[in-house]
Amino acid sequence: MDGTKVPHPRAGDGGPGAGNGGPRGARGEFVSDVTGRPVWRLLLRGLGVYLPGWRPPEGASPVAGVTVGPPAFVNGGSGFGLHLPARREGLEPDREIYVRGREDPSFGIVIAGPSEAVGSRVVDAEGLVRFARRLTFEELFENGDPKSVPYAVRAARAVQNVVFLDRAAGVGLCAEVDPASGAVWCPVLVRIGAPHERTVRAYGLAPQTVRSHS
Repeated sequence: MDGTKVPHPRAGDGGPGAGNGGPRGARGEFVSDVTGRPVWRLLLRGLGVYLPGWRPPEGASPVAGVTVGPPAFVNGGSGFGLHLPARREGLEPDREIYVRGREDPSFGIVIAGPSEAVGSRVVDAEGLVRFARRLTFEELFENGDPKSVPYAVRAARAVQNVVFLDRAAGVGLCAEVDPASGAVWCPVLVRIGAPHERTVRAYGLAPQTVRSHS
């Protein structure tokens, strides 16, 4: 994601999928190359921050013919998700917030920590974006400063790209929000290899009709 860490915005490029037809091509076909999307650039930033020294992925492979494996699953309507053995609340994962654009900024957040921090056993696109927006608000809201509330609210609503990395479980999700419709999906699943492999594998998925909204 081209941008800077908040609270210092910098002009960026276009929105999700700019220049490559979005998650689908012009005729709705599967686009295997997701590396031009803002969420992919945000993923590379997150890997650089939380997994320094690891070789970044060069591209994404279609999910067809690939065994996803637990705790991940695929939902045709909203992309990838995680099914956890238990749920926990009150966990505080690390996070880095980035902003793109100046006139109409969009926000992205990289979250690193246990997947249970989301607070539900099923972590899907809608739940992940909701969690990311809550973290964004909490990060930018300053106790005792009511003037920080409007900015924190606007920033939370403007979160369009989310990367969640569970280093212990060796898995991560990348979520996107369609700025026009508000539809959300997780088009990329990240598999973090064993330390000696120092690689990250990613699988792309073209979303079908998405009915969930953030």
